[in-house]
Amino acid sequence: MSIWAVVVAAGRGERAALGKNKVLHTIGGVTVLGRCLRALHKSALLDGVVLVLAAQDADAYQSLCAKEGRSSLVKRIVHGGLTRQESVLHGLRALPEDAEIVAIHDAARPFVTADILRRSIELARATGSGVACTDVVDTIKQMEADGRVTTLDRSRLRAAQTPQTFRTAEILQAYARAEAEGWKATDDADLYERRFGRITLFTAPDSPGNVKLTTKEDFMRLEGNPFRIGSGFDTHRLVEDRPLVLCGVTVPSALGLDGHSDADVAVHALMDAILGALGEGDIGRHFPDSDAEYRGISSMLLLARVMRLAAERGFQVVNADVTIVAQKPKLAPYIERMRLNLAEALGVPPDCANVKATTTERMGYEGRGEGISAQACVLLTKGRG
Repeated sequence: MSIWAVVVAAGRGERAALGKNKVLHTIGGVTVLGRCLRALHKSALLDGVVLVLAAQDADAYQSLCAKEGRSSLVKRIVHGGLTRQESVLHGLRALPEDAEIVAIHDAARPFVTADILRRSIELARATGSGVACTDVVDTIKQMEADGRVTTLDRSRLRAAQTPQTFRTAEILQAYARAEAEGWKATDDADLYERRFGRITLFTAPDSPGNVKLTTKEDFMRLEGNPFRIGSGFDTHRLVEDRPLVLCGVTVPSALGLDGHSDADVAVHALMDAILGALGEGDIGRHFPDSDAEYRGISSMLLLARVMRLAAERGFQVVNADVTIVAQKPKLAPYIERMRLNLAEALGVPPDCANVKATTTERMGYEGRGEGISAQACVLLTKGRG
């Protein structure tokens, strides 16, 4: 028995607001469409795929194949129509004559499993149709035209997914009838049921993972952990004839920190923490001490550049904590100004930026007054802008 799939990838995905067909968007180095085709290929259940693409995405698909490899499962490519229903019909009409079973699947569901596909095929063989679905977990309210609200029994409700698999001849009959009589539907099972009066649903254990990528938030959740943690450490020697600058505050002191910039050790540790969370190396990579541009520069200006980098990557600071280790001078009178400086630079409320100072009880180079060190940790999150 020849088993084929029609993979529908001709939509525009406007709700995803990605500026292109959402199935051509890359997640973890692989496009959504590429992941979908790989999942179908891995199942080893299909003889071929008819891929339905929008005409304007033909070049993008060729680029996808060049980068990710061309799926040997894709035997035929057709252009989509104005609606999903038209696109599916184009795909069905492109099937070979010996295709006895067809699984219709949305490319925007790239996490379909072999078990789901297998069960849909088995049911289609036995009953004519096998439609993947999942239980409804929310309470559903039905709004009537007159304003009345009806609460539906969610134990009897199911949310339809794809694949929706059918005997090929029968789903073609259903689509032909729909075309002739002007039926409109948002899924294939609706048309099949109207034509044959029955539909077979099933819920697989992994159905909840067979999600459809629809909104921008769906993609953000998949583009990596929305939270990043970074830590930073820095130390500078204390010398004469240098100002002591910590968190942008000049602290009265006979000795200051030696360095190429203003040697603000606390801000350096904080920048390293942010860069670490971004996976962007350290401050030496971005602001090398061999570059005259950074000689004597305020570290708060460098922090602003690091924050722009974070924003470009779509991240913002949730909170930061900095610890300064110094035997002297006493830093308590300046801590609040330091904290407010950092809060403003990081774009967070004052209670989300913390600065602490401690000593080493006269142990080590900090305790002997030879230098000052600082440690920082920061939590970043994906921005929503």
